[in-house]
Amino acid sequence: MKAHFQPRGLLVKAFFLCAFSLAGTAVYGQEVRKAIVKFTPEYPDLARRMQLSGTVKMQVVIAPNGQVKSTKVIGGHPLLVAAATSAVQKWKFTPGNAETSQTLEFDFHP
Repeated sequence: MKAHFQPRGLLVKAFFLCAFSLAGTAVYGQEVRKAIVKFTPEYPDLARRMQLSGTVKMQVVIAPNGQVKSTKVIGGHPLLVAAATSAVQKWKFTPGNAETSQTLEFDFHP
């Protein structure tokens, strides 16, 4: 994980500092479900003060109704994992015929 130096004056509100992307990776043989409601993870204040950046990768299980049923962290700094997990648990996906799994990645850069 790289730390990037940023002059303090350029830092904006924490939630604007977090860039995220959805990796459309599904478990073999399953459809990729589109997120219809997304919440952006808030960049943790402690991570900002430490000038910490990195990627959180997690697998989510999506219920047939589109709700996130469970999450499993695959990798990422613990300070960033909590923010990503909290946000993705509020996401809503398109309904499907069965439970599916997808891998998501959230990139945090101050």
